[in-house]
Amino acid sequence: MKKIIPGIVMAIVLWSCGHDKAPKNNFSQETTDLTPKSSVPINKEKNTVKERFSTPEGYEWQDEKQNSFGYFIENFKLKPYGSQILRYDGAPVSTQHLHEAVFDIDTGSKDLQQCADAVIRLRAEYLYTMKRYDEIQFHFTSGDLLRWNDYKNGTRAFVSGNSVSFRKTAGFDDSYLNFRNYLDLIFNYAGTISLNKETQPVLKNPDLKTGDILITPGSPGHVVFVAGVCSNKEGKKLFLLGEGFTPAQSIHLLSNPFQQNISPWYELDVNAPETKTARYIFKPTNFRSF
Repeated sequence: MKKIIPGIVMAIVLWSCGHDKAPKNNFSQETTDLTPKSSVPINKEKNTVKERFSTPEGYEWQDEKQNSFGYFIENFKLKPYGSQILRYDGAPVSTQHLHEAVFDIDTGSKDLQQCADAVIRLRAEYLYTMKRYDEIQFHFTSGDLLRWNDYKNGTRAFVSGNSVSFRKTAGFDDSYLNFRNYLDLIFNYAGTISLNKETQPVLKNPDLKTGDILITPGSPGHVVFVAGVCSNKEGKKLFLLGEGFTPAQSIHLLSNPFQQNISPWYELDVNAPETKTARYIFKPTNFRSF
């Protein structure tokens, strides 16, 4: 379990994805969809999102700008086709039929990298890869901000009652191992509420792009991220979705059990009253962007 900040802050943190126990109607149930199985080819021997997943007939991948967050995600390396979703302790999760790919990135050895944390991890890894260190900063659910630049210079968080303070208690360390220690601390105290506040609303369908998120902050809370976009000549778009989950487990790309003929692609609408994904129903629909 994640550590939590006592008192009032604890009550807020408990609303995050890693702590809530969502009622059954917030999770997608087994579908009885009788539409044909997907006719979208999957290039099983390929090892990136964009290379492995072909588009439905009449659609083409929408290219992301090189060095953008979307480009980073669509070119992210995947584990071999058929890989299972594994928990942080290495055990396979019970639900193995609702994903089409597993991202080739570690989950850590503790129950920390859950749903919001998976998005934070990808965003942080992107900024780290691009050497945009000044932008690596995340809020705790309490509202307190911790920057990677401060952490690598020795700043650490101290919790006392309902307050969080920061003091320099360690030496300079800009190693990747220390960066992972920083992220584990963020995972401990951040969640869907803080992630929702750190992002901006996407209000128009044409603006929805790879790297954007669909999020329910609070309790129950969950988040998925757009892992790819394709479009046809009329401008209609389809989307791939990825997520982490609770307990901490492999970041994975979802299948679409509701429209199996185009799976794993999804039709999405920022104005829809609700959006069903393979493992969670978002109500209301709330797309946001970094």
